[in-house]
Amino acid sequence: MLVRHVGGDKRMWRVVRVPSVQQEDERRVHRELERLKRERTAHVNRMRSLAVLHNVRLQRVGGRGWSERLEQLKGQLPGALWAEIERESVREKLVCEQIVALEQERKEQLQAMLEQGGPLVALLKLRAIGLQTAWVLVRELFGWRHFNNRRELAACVGLNPSPYDSGASQREQGISKAGNRRVRALVVEIGWYWLRYQPHSALSEWFNRRFGAGGKRMRRIGIVALARRLLIALWRYVEHGIVPAGAQLKKA
Repeated sequence: MLVRHVGGDKRMWRVVRVPSVQQEDERRVHRELERLKRERTAHVNRMRSLAVLHNVRLQRVGGRGWSERLEQLKGQLPGALWAEIERESVREKLVCEQIVALEQERKEQLQAMLEQGGPLVALLKLRAIGLQTAWVLVRELFGWRHFNNRRELAACVGLNPSPYDSGASQREQGISKAGNRRVRALVVEIGWYWLRYQPHSALSEWFNRRFGAGGKRMRRIGIVALARRLLIALWRYVEHGIVPAGAQLKKA
């Protein structure tokens, strides 16, 4: 197989592109933030669930005034249950402190990236693209990977089709979902924002013609198709400076 690949049979193998140590390390901040925010939500939900066991509804957990509210709960809840909530509160506070530290670190990195220019600055010029969105797209995709065509791009994110063809049976199985799940989910989310903030773009008009008159199920199917087209349009914009047809740029 190696001899065949070196001899010119490029379809024998697909090249696996591995990011450098530095490029992989640059992904850690937003990935850890994502995990910590899920952990914070889990602690808050746990405290509320424990309090509900004794018909106590916690409207606000954590933050300013929470210590006083926690002391008030001491007389309303059994000792062991209150102690468990207190321990959950300590862990939730620690997670919040780590989130603040990581967000400050990301803010400093963002400032450096804005001064350097590049894909991040280009993406931020488009309406429907914010700092968080541009950050993830650059760190996970555009900042380290070079794509030769749109098929490579779609396959990297898992938005490429996966047809089934066996004998006389042929059908489409949907997208492969074999790529970067973070970027895939993010691009689908961007698709909804794109329809809202870029209603006169060619992509939005295509979506409305094709799926706008359908029900919820058709729109959910259509947004995945829009996400693939949008990702390709963003790649062409970042790589070659081609603004998506009909898209509006933010005012300076």
